[in-house]
Amino acid sequence: MTTAQNPAAVVDQLRDRVSALFPALQSDLESLVRIPSVSNSEFDQSVMDTSAAAVAELFRGAGMPDVQVLRSSGPDGATSRPAVVARRPAPAGAPTVLLYAHHDVQPPGTSGWTSDPFEPREADGRLYGRGAADDKAGIVAHLGALRALGDDLGVGVTIFSEGEEEIGSPCFVDFLDQYRDLLRADVIVVADSANWKVGVPGLTTSLRGLVDCTVEVAALESPVHSGMFGGPVLDAYTLLARLVATLHDENGDVAVEGLVVGPEPEVDYDESSFRTDAGMLPGTHLAGTGSIAGRLWARPTIAVLGIDATPADSASNTIAPSARAKVSMRIAPGQDPAAAATALTAHLEANAPFGARVTVSDGETGQAFRAPQDSDAMRAARAAFAAAWGTEPVDIGLGGSIPFIADLLVAFPEAAILVTGVEDPASLAHGPNESVHLGELEKVVLAEALLLRALGE
Repeated sequence: MTTAQNPAAVVDQLRDRVSALFPALQSDLESLVRIPSVSNSEFDQSVMDTSAAAVAELFRGAGMPDVQVLRSSGPDGATSRPAVVARRPAPAGAPTVLLYAHHDVQPPGTSGWTSDPFEPREADGRLYGRGAADDKAGIVAHLGALRALGDDLGVGVTIFSEGEEEIGSPCFVDFLDQYRDLLRADVIVVADSANWKVGVPGLTTSLRGLVDCTVEVAALESPVHSGMFGGPVLDAYTLLARLVATLHDENGDVAVEGLVVGPEPEVDYDESSFRTDAGMLPGTHLAGTGSIAGRLWARPTIAVLGIDATPADSASNTIAPSARAKVSMRIAPGQDPAAAATALTAHLEANAPFGARVTVSDGETGQAFRAPQDSDAMRAARAAFAAAWGTEPVDIGLGGSIPFIADLLVAFPEAAILVTGVEDPASLAHGPNESVHLGELEKVVLAEALLLRALGE
């Protein structure tokens, strides 16, 4: 293919090429899903080496001349999980594009799967398995674009397949510091987001940030008999419940003062589709005010992710002296994470029920992200997505967080960052029966190939 060709003919040729390559790409994705690359330290971490080696071999086979499996060392001596860095130098005068995805996955969980989470299963045009969407499909999208373009690439490419995104990328900054020269790029494509819906592509232009903490409520020095002391003394579980209930108002909006609320998005999420995608039970009501998209993308949210409590089956007739909860807050673009953490802590401490002792321990924080919507790279991405799907992409936000994007912006302030993805609302990333829509994945491969070609021109 040459630049003198008719643009429509180029799209058709690449579409045919991707279609011919796709059965092999699906097979490669299935092989990756079979590797239980859970980066959580409670799981066998030797599997992470197996996963990294498999990813490295795929990119060697795609013609990348320099492929390494690398780790970083932090100031505390901690060593990162293995990451794959594969490089192909840019032709003279051409830009370098960094293609990011991660090969680690969430734990499978203990229930809800209708098949083995690490044995890929195809049904109704979707491929099911842990990591099938998040984010081994992102790896395959990069792989497919390189295979489709072959020597007609026109840009330098660096693949960065991280191995610890699902545990918060604790060594990410250290990795950037140690391998900055290997990762330096003019454009960064992060394939770890989602599309608007099946059949309609999306470009992620905003991401909420993250603040979490652990809060402990205590009212007794030790457990006491519930009959002898119950009444004047409330158990810690009730106190904790009363405390976390103050985090939302009567409408379900976050009640912590001083938090940023962004503008309402231009598009909205259909309520019936949202209820189906979220798996809401019949009769349940949505929480919060404003548009559904605004509640997902532009407003802070708070969720209790876990509680330390005595299991019901082993409970005795005693009043619990203390209880802990993991509290997670998503923050809107424009919100400083440190200020949000301070506001959350102040709220919890100010609302201690019945004078109970409230102790807040800081946890993970992550910056929110808002992309410029009219950069050269964004225009190229819009055109590539429109050609691949046959419909214009939608600018979307994402309620989830990708904190390392802020780290990339600090390390490479001149780089344009594009956040794309292969998921759709039915992908159920992190949940049981995670899946990727295979037809959408094929379009993602085509779109990325068109984007790389456009950046080369």
